[in-house]
Amino acid sequence: MAEISRLPGPLLHQWSWQESGSCRRLSPDAFFHPEGERGSARIQRATAAKRVCSSCPVLAQCRTHALAAREPYGIWGGMTEEERAAATSARVPLSA
Repeated sequence: MAEISRLPGPLLHQWSWQESGSCRRLSPDAFFHPEGERGSARIQRATAAKRVCSSCPVLAQCRTHALAAREPYGIWGGMTEEERAAATSARVPLSA
């Protein structure tokens, strides 16, 4: 579960970056794996989602949010769940 105590308050300007996301008009299915997805299907979906993220104008904001909130599922800021967990546990500074 996401750590909601780490999220900014309900002020619109703190969330407005999401309006500019490259993912905004795509199905969430592109970024969140269905239950039981494994192997090459999961890798292919994650790779396609990361490709969308790679040219996103709000990549840095998305990644900062995902790491701070410890988003548990999906591709956020061009990172998989596993990559975010590793970055959070290692506390390695990430560049966008």
